[in-house]
This record gives sequence, C-alpha cells and structure tokens, in this order.
Amino acid sequence: MALVIAGDRSGVGKTTVALALNAALSARGQRVQTFKVGPDYIDPLFHTAISGRPCRNLDVILTSPEYVCACVGYHSQGMDAVLIEGVMGLFDGRGGSHEGSTAQIAQLLQAPLLLVLDVQKQAASVAAVVYGFCHYDPSLQIAGVVLNRVASDRHRQLLEAALAPLGVPIVGVLYRDQALALPSRHLGLVPPQESREFQALGDRLAHLGNTCFDWERLTPLLAPAPTSSDPPFSVSPLTQVTIGIAQDAAFHFYYADTFDLCHALGATLTPVSPLRDTHLPPDLNGLILGGGFPEVFAPELAANHSFLGSLRQAIQRGIAIYAECGGLMYLSQGIQTFEGHYYPLVGYWPPVAHMGKKLTLGYRQATALQTTVCVQAGEKVQGHEFHYSCLSVPPPRPLWQLAGEPEGWGNSRIHASYLHLHWGGHPQWAMRFLQQAAKVG
Repeated sequence: MALVIAGDRSGVGKTTVALALNAALSARGQRVQTFKVGPDYIDPLFHTAISGRPCRNLDVILTSPEYVCACVGYHSQGMDAVLIEGVMGLFDGRGGSHEGSTAQIAQLLQAPLLLVLDVQKQAASVAAVVYGFCHYDPSLQIAGVVLNRVASDRHRQLLEAALAPLGVPIVGVLYRDQALALPSRHLGLVPPQESREFQALGDRLAHLGNTCFDWERLTPLLAPAPTSSDPPFSVSPLTQVTIGIAQDAAFHFYYADTFDLCHALGATLTPVSPLRDTHLPPDLNGLILGGGFPEVFAPELAANHSFLGSLRQAIQRGIAIYAECGGLMYLSQGIQTFEGHYYPLVGYWPPVAHMGKKLTLGYRQATALQTTVCVQAGEKVQGHEFHYSCLSVPPPRPLWQLAGEPEGWGNSRIHASYLHLHWGGHPQWAMRFLQQAAKVG
C-alpha cells in the first residue's frame, strides 16, 4: 500500500524519519523503493544512496496524476517496502491550493500516512494539532504519528497522555539528543556524493530506524500497493544515439525517469564529468547538462581547460545540448560567486551568472517562443525553478515567455534554461532531443 511520510509543516524531520526507515530496512536486506513528492532533486539522492535503487519523484504538476500512479505501480514491483517522503506541510500545494501536495499524492494512491511532528516546547497542545489534521480531510488515512525532538521521558509521557484519547498510534519517538545534523547549504542538504562521512551517517540512520520505531505497527503499512508491469510511459526504440550525461559533484540534478525514457527510446547514455574528464567522448551525438552546484565548484570547472575546449569544439560541430539551471550557468561566460570571485567557463552565451541572495523558487507555466532541440515554438509547459543566480543580460531571442518575462537561451541545436522539466510525463521532449541528436554526424 506504500507509506507516506508527511509533516504538519516544513522542517519537522520528515527527511530524517524517511531516511531512517529506509536505512533500517535496507540494512536488513529488504528491497526498498523510495519516492519523493514534488520536484526536489537532493533528498532523492540520499534515498538512492541508501537503498541502492533510484528514488522517483512524484509530481502531478510536472507530470500528471495518471503518471504518478503508474510510476508507483511499476517501480513497486518485487519490493518488500515502499516509502514516499512528502513535501512541506501535508496540505501545502501550489499557490495555496492542495495541487501537488503530499495529501493529493496520498489520496491518489490510497496510501496511509505517518504524520511527523516537531513537539519541542509543547505537550497537551499536540493533541489539537493531530486532531485538526485527522479531521481536516477525513478521506486521508493518518495511520500514526512520529514525535520528533522529544525532550525527556517525562515529556514523552505527557505527549502520550495527550494523544491517547484520539486513538492515533504513536509509531515513532525521536529524542532531541538523538537529532541528526544533516549538513546543508544554500539549496538544501549537501548531496551524499560530497560527504566523506556518508557511510557513518547511513549507519546512524539505520540505528535510529531500528531503535526509535514501533515496527509491529509499521511493517503492515510498508507493503507495496497493487503493482503493474506497464511502465509509466509507452514508447518504442526510436533511434540509436549516444548521449553524454554530466554527472559529478557539480552536475547531478536529474529525474531517474529521464534516463529510463532515453534508454527505452534506444539511446546509450554515457556519464561524463566536467570536473574530472579531460575531454568529451568523441562519439557523442548529444549532451545533457543538468543542474547542480557549478557555483560551488567554479574554480575546478574553470581550471579544466581541456574539457572546456572539448565542449566548445563539440558545440561547433553541432552536437545537441540540453542544459538546465546549472548547465545554463556552465554555458555562460562564467560565474561570479557569492564571494564576488569570477571564474570563466564555456562562454557560449554572452551573460555572466551572478550568485545573489534572492532565491527564485516555484512552479512556472511557460510558453516556448522558439523551437529548440527539446520543445516546439508555441508549446506550453509546466516547469520548476530553484536558483540563487541570475544572468547579467537578457537573451536577445528568449526561449520562454515565463511569468511575464523572457527567459532561456536556445537555437536549433541547444536548449538552455533555468526551467527544470520532467521528461517522464512528456516523452515527446526526449523523442525530439534524440531525433535532433541523431542528425549529428
């Protein structure tokens, strides 16, 4: 049936609880499939590293309700446990609505919920919070609560007494001194591939999962929902091309479904590293530059002159390129960091990417103003932005009309934008990209 880990608001410990459950189950040799509600890239990296299976994003805005249900059904096949980490507060969706919320996903899947609560500095009042969440939408099945940041045994007793009349089971208790400090920076958690102590963190999470939860109550909730052998997208091999995927500490924001879709369409995917590699593989037809943290690794990226030169040559011979956010920044003249240091990069576009204090965040509806290797002029899309940088000059021929503003750089061979797209729910974007890539000799 899959278990959804929700919270009454952001910052209550959903990620810690979900990772602890994942780690405990995985350490027992259980086959765990994880999902993350919403467009976030970073939390899924942790789940993937712990379970050894790609964590999938469930986003009805970037894909569709039908796609979400199909994705869960297909990827839950053969699993012992299915965990879904929610986003923000349980009912928080786009623009103050429930669209895209954890509650909507739970309703679509008919899945039970665990409600994670940060209970520091409260006792009897926790009952009012739980009562409100249980009765706000009775169609949801809140199967239990997890009490996080409990101060002491006496505090726990007060909380248990307050919740007892509601009949909602307490399935987990995490004491304040058990709190894990997951390292973070400007876009969220520091990804696991940058952590030298990730194995130790995983062990601590597994211990937390084994000792802080009522597994007799949890285990029945973790069984997979009815599964399906039909993948969430129905495509046939289209063309045989080789596509490079920038994958290293600087570039790693990808939806796993993108890779599945490209494979299903006949593409061979080759990982490349703008940080470590000296050049691009010579046989590439296309290159995908995802988001990530080029601003953090700008000195190393700028110092890799041979790779930059190789990419410039590939652009000159007409290689198809799809670049999102960090990839867009990499193709610019360079990056000016938070500290004001400038590092020259590919230089294909005129602007400089300046890091700033303002966060641009949220879902966007955009209309394509020109045809690129991915989209057709006039096409309307749903995407997501999440960045602290801005470009020094606007594009002369913008790719998108986005929230009333022109955005994105593109032409018949390159698509570069701050807008993150989910190809899984829109196979035509991948099909177009691979078809254009096949034209590269």
